[in-house]
Amino acid sequence: MKIGNVTLDNPFFLAPMAGVTDLPYRLLCSEQGAGMVCMEMVSAKAIMFNNRNTAALMEIHPGEAPASLQLFGSDPDIISEMAKKIEERPFAILDINMGCPVPKVVDNHEGSALMKDPVLVGKIVEKTARAISKPVTVKIRKGFDDEHVNAVEIARIAQESGAAAVTVHGRTRKQFYEGVADWDIIAAVKDALSIPVIGNGDITSPEAAEKMMKETGCDGVAVGRAARGNPFIFKDLKDYFSTGSYQGKPDWDTLKATIRRHLDLEIEYKGEYIAVREMRKHVAWYTAGYPGSAAIRRGVNELESLEAFHEFLDTI
Repeated sequence: MKIGNVTLDNPFFLAPMAGVTDLPYRLLCSEQGAGMVCMEMVSAKAIMFNNRNTAALMEIHPGEAPASLQLFGSDPDIISEMAKKIEERPFAILDINMGCPVPKVVDNHEGSALMKDPVLVGKIVEKTARAISKPVTVKIRKGFDDEHVNAVEIARIAQESGAAAVTVHGRTRKQFYEGVADWDIIAAVKDALSIPVIGNGDITSPEAAEKMMKETGCDGVAVGRAARGNPFIFKDLKDYFSTGSYQGKPDWDTLKATIRRHLDLEIEYKGEYIAVREMRKHVAWYTAGYPGSAAIRRGVNELESLEAFHEFLDTI
């Protein structure tokens, strides 16, 4: 798959998720075969003000698959200028978030709120695409709500303004992540564009990815919530599309080894105190569906040190 001048090994993307797709987790997904990993979204204004936490969010490991750095904001000048400021960082593609449904983002006229302002969308994409040489992509939703379903219009504007690809989440902002994703809107966007279209929404298995690509004609798929605690899904996708079969959930030993590696990476980049606490949610995701997962979730929420964490894993 090709986006602008960037060639990917496969069309399977780790979707950007705040609080999930940090460097350690992206690295795990890259090792499992993700064609592209997408970073947590970064505020263009925060870059402008040299926010320390934002600098950490933009760190990229050489071992990651091609990484997409995602900016959010609503000022075309600030977004384009900050894109130029950080262009030398080792990301392959710059993505502009126009899909985030979180109230504090939307209330600031950012994220999915931009879909209510097609003219502004065009200005943001055009200025940013002109400011940098790396491909600029856009992440959108079906629309803001059911009365304003305009993904096709926004996608067309993005393409005409210089976007190299568009990712479409088949839900409105009003839906957040509830209900069933509308794949018909992804098909409609694909029919309307000549640039690559990545489908997002309800990709829970390799079979679902295959079904979406067949039904919509999309060029790639972005895996979001189904990748939480499941970096293995990218190996499954590669295996299924090349051989017709895949392993699925790993055994306990493989799972625990992955959790330990994840923990070690989190400690390396964030320190023990933060890492142990952030790993609590990851362990809940990793172990969901396994026997005793409820007891594991309760137990892991009481852990406060690396030593206690490893001792706890030994007991599972």
